[in-house]
Amino acid sequence: MRIGYVIAKGRGETDLLLHDVARAAQARGLRLCGTVQVNTNCGDDRPCDMDVEVLPDGPVIRISQSLGPGARGCRLDPSALELAVAATEARLSEGCDLVIVNKFGKHEAEGRGFRTLIAEALSRDVPVLVGANRLNAPHLDAFSGGVAEALNPEFAQILDWLDHAVPATHP
Repeated sequence: MRIGYVIAKGRGETDLLLHDVARAAQARGLRLCGTVQVNTNCGDDRPCDMDVEVLPDGPVIRISQSLGPGARGCRLDPSALELAVAATEARLSEGCDLVIVNKFGKHEAEGRGFRTLIAEALSRDVPVLVGANRLNAPHLDAFSGGVAEALNPEFAQILDWLDHAVPATHP
């Protein structure tokens, strides 16, 4: 069972890093499943729009909702997240070499979101790479039974982890 996670320092850097890793893994011929997040800057006066691309080739699903000016609550659209989860679960059943999940967040920490998908991938011996944040990393560690590997947020080092995590017999 291989599960690695990345916490990059800057806002949106984990999303960019996982997106780049996904493209590199596809270029290496790996069959991917999961999601990468693509944020759209909406200007200084409002937060970005958050979309996830279901790997390997879409669809792209908007997972943020507009709460209006001055709103401070969580902008995640839970129903859109569950659409992304369902699309990803369908891809896992088709078979893959690697699962990438943009974030082990609050929903996953509470037992929802991509948590079941991650568990299913690991039970099938499919390596999982996931983004995290400092708040939810302890929940990810507990969920994984302490086997989740904290990876340096460096592109080359993550590709090295992939080389060791994905069996050499992939198609």
